[in-house]
Amino acid sequence: MLSALCHGELLIKVIKCKAAVCWGPKQPLTIEEIEVAPPKAHEIRIKIVSTGICRSDDHVIAGAISNINYPVILGHEAAGIVESIGEGVTNLQPGKACNLKDC
Repeated sequence: MLSALCHGELLIKVIKCKAAVCWGPKQPLTIEEIEVAPPKAHEIRIKIVSTGICRSDDHVIAGAISNINYPVILGHEAAGIVESIGEGVTNLQPGKACNLKDC
């Protein structure tokens, strides 16, 4: 059973959210509802508040990067809030603001 500690309670549910999905080279980007599993040990789950599509995402959409396994979720430069943490995570807590800035 997957579990995560969130605000002192055991969180064992999958959540649904929207994601920008690229199904293949030169395919239109689609916004779809996806399921996100609870974090495993040493993982965190982030509620994304804001994100954008950067130039490297554009290269993925155009098919200019050869080692991409489609479908792929784009928008990796984001800001959000730690929603839940997996077992063993000690340096972050739910509710903490964070950003994902690396390509």
